[in-house]
Amino acid sequence: MILYALSQYYQRLLDDSEATVSDYGFGRQGVHFCLSISPEGDLMGRPLDLRDEKGRAKKIEVPGPMLRAAGVASNFAWDNTGYVLGADAKGKPERTAETHAAFKSLVKTVLDGVDDIGAKALVAFLEKWDPAQAETLPDWEEMIGWNIVFMLDGEPGYLHDRPAFREAWVRHLAADTSKPTGMCLVTGETGNIALTHPKIKGVPGSQMAGASLVSFNIDSAESFGKKQSLNAPVSDHAAFAYTTALNYLLEADNGHKVQLGETTIVFWSDGADEAEKLFGCGIGAKRADDETLVTRLELYLSALVQGQFPDALGSAETPFYVLGISPNAARLSVRFWLVGTVGSMAENLGAHYRALAIKPRFDTDFAHPSPWQLLRELAPQRDGKNISPLLSGQFVRAITLGQPYPQTILTAALGRIRIDKEMNYLRAALIKAFLVRNRNQEIHMTLDTTNTDIGYRFGRLFAIVERIQELAIKNANATVRDRFFASAMATPGRTFPVILKNAQHGLAKIRKDSKGMAINLEKQIQEIVGGLDSTVGFPSSLSSEKQGLFIIGYYQQRQDFFTKKDEKLED
Repeated sequence: MILYALSQYYQRLLDDSEATVSDYGFGRQGVHFCLSISPEGDLMGRPLDLRDEKGRAKKIEVPGPMLRAAGVASNFAWDNTGYVLGADAKGKPERTAETHAAFKSLVKTVLDGVDDIGAKALVAFLEKWDPAQAETLPDWEEMIGWNIVFMLDGEPGYLHDRPAFREAWVRHLAADTSKPTGMCLVTGETGNIALTHPKIKGVPGSQMAGASLVSFNIDSAESFGKKQSLNAPVSDHAAFAYTTALNYLLEADNGHKVQLGETTIVFWSDGADEAEKLFGCGIGAKRADDETLVTRLELYLSALVQGQFPDALGSAETPFYVLGISPNAARLSVRFWLVGTVGSMAENLGAHYRALAIKPRFDTDFAHPSPWQLLRELAPQRDGKNISPLLSGQFVRAITLGQPYPQTILTAALGRIRIDKEMNYLRAALIKAFLVRNRNQEIHMTLDTTNTDIGYRFGRLFAIVERIQELAIKNANATVRDRFFASAMATPGRTFPVILKNAQHGLAKIRKDSKGMAINLEKQIQEIVGGLDSTVGFPSSLSSEKQGLFIIGYYQQRQDFFTKKDEKLED
């Protein structure tokens, strides 16, 4: 299903004039230099340096590129200097000669009978070329080992881009009888079976040369004597299509990729691009530079939170796909694979942000925090690299499918808060979302003085005690939160009698300067304590769910202290 969906997406990309995907038999490769040759096959001028100001190769479309392991496999009309010129710095002259011979042989084979001035020029150049001449080339020290292409002197474009070259290369591929044929499991059509599939690039943590999504290279993975990809036959065309589509999705700047810890998430739909952009915005894709687009997507998210479906997203029935992959040595592991519709995706995204909704601490806080921002709050040192790949996969799955959040979310959040004793907007939002969705709790966005839950009330009470200390003792070396927050949350029966007694001393100090303030704080304490069940009092411990409500009560009570009266009326 994954390969089929990607193959279908490739066909859609081919029809999209704005998408830069290659036709079958071609791919994008970094190239460093270009040699200009005359129609007679003579070198003309200095090599053209294609690198940018940082020395990075220019990405251009070329025939192939070939998948190399240990053997010799030449690319057509381009390659590194060892193949093209028969000279490199590897110190293995016999092998270099072998690679150069392979390059010449392939060029002659593919261009045999081609009536084109460029084809004749390249064949003539190779017949004349002596590898010993390489060291005399201008800029040879910089060029050695890098990829080289050709152009015809006085004409624009590279030789391999000429129609005659492209047509000859496609004919060569179609005439290849060296591969076994069979029925493709992706298309159902009979054709040449790819023994190895092209590499997938752009997954952080995988090898620089790329990694395989489908591969077999150990005996235990074989069956009925079928080796390599004959175990699960996929045609050359289908293998090219799905890998090209996936590589396109993994490109950094096209907005189809989100990184969550070790998990790379790509997504696409069969319909309007706007739905893909919205999903990327919703789960934390790279923020667009276009502020107009960002504003538009935020408006879409706000509409989803209110249960509306923006018309710009197209048909709600359009299929939508989400794939999570992570590196595993030379291969890629599929963390999750989700198939839904644009409508279900939008509905579930809206439900997720409704569950998260809580009054932010600052105006600069994100109205729609991304999963990465939320999960980073659970990672040690808030380092995105420490986000659990298993948890991130489960979290995105829950958001996309509208399922309960991972059970470990609450435990992890409480653990982080105990360790660093920091309570913020993102942690409060995440805990609230968990309690709303997984525990069916009804929690308001702002302070709810009618909430009688014991955990929520204890959280409020602790915030009041902390406020009393702030007003009574300026710049205290150790605050009540530093000393008692974790124990008050877990074991209120041991902690609250102590901190409430200390709070009375603080109230006495406040009363000297601001009697009204002291009375008001004391009333709030009495209102909460008076509402406790006198037969239970302060319980010896709280469950994790009650501790979550403790956090929410504490956060909202603290927010209320610093909220102006007119803003409270608006809420």
